[in-house]
Amino acid sequence: MIQRRQALLAMGAIYAAPRTAGSQTPGWPARPLKLVVAFAPGGPADIIARFLSQRLSERLKQTVVVENRAGAGGNVAAQAVSRAEPDGYTLLVTTSAFAVNPALSRKAGYDPVKDFSTISIVAGTPNLLLASPTLPVQNLRDVLRLAKTESLSYSTARGGTTPHLSAEYLFKSLAKVNVVHAPYSGGSPAVTAVMGNQVQLASVALPAAVTLVKAEKVKPLAVTSAQRVATLPDVPTVAEMGFPGFNFETWVAVLAPAKTPAEIVARINSELNLILFIPEFQQQLAQAGFSPIGGSLNKAADYLKTELVKYARVVKETGVTAE
Repeated sequence: MIQRRQALLAMGAIYAAPRTAGSQTPGWPARPLKLVVAFAPGGPADIIARFLSQRLSERLKQTVVVENRAGAGGNVAAQAVSRAEPDGYTLLVTTSAFAVNPALSRKAGYDPVKDFSTISIVAGTPNLLLASPTLPVQNLRDVLRLAKTESLSYSTARGGTTPHLSAEYLFKSLAKVNVVHAPYSGGSPAVTAVMGNQVQLASVALPAAVTLVKAEKVKPLAVTSAQRVATLPDVPTVAEMGFPGFNFETWVAVLAPAKTPAEIVARINSELNLILFIPEFQQQLAQAGFSPIGGSLNKAADYLKTELVKYARVVKETGVTAE
């Protein structure tokens, strides 16, 4: 995963030419920018938005305001930004739910390709499968064996998230076991439910649980990324547990309304790539459980299109619907 991140960032460096981009956008930005976060404070999108707001403000010499507009699993913010003036002053900060929701429901209210310009897939974090401290298992294989004879349930931040879809795909499509989904109102309540033995398992984005794992309050079973993560190096991947090619991450993206001037989109992409190269910013990401992604505009657009195809397939195979 680290090699892939570095490759994407290296590609992004080719496009990081703020003097050229800036010369094409005279007068911009002339007033504060707004980052509309598609979820409540404390989640992956909010964490990244607040990291970025300070750095962007410093680079653009303008105030960058973070506005949380949660609702409908990210759809409320996406709809609002898709209708915003395409002038580079209103940007959407959202998660991989942006790629999931159109596959879950025709009522998502936006077209992720036609209604937006993808500026950057900023960072990603794996999902983490957890077990209650009292559950008599040591690893994912133990859980899957137990699920064949006992009734188990798992918590998530809510239905339709990438932690939900990755778990459903693992349990139902690959392992062929019935583990009941129990949606909660956020990542923290989902992990708390496991700690309190309300459910036996959880599937959450890594930042929601990494501190509790290190404190041995919950049992880590596996990460859903292609490679192990530096934050929890002893936790194996799902692929290592017998499911080659398994790779799901919760990512955070910055997007602009469609028809935003190309030079402004390129300028923001350039600035974000430069921010991702700042060691202190990389340290912030790592401490929160994220890895930088970045890269060119083409890379960002291709990344999103690949995710849209993947989640459309997963939704179809698992039969997950909007909850």
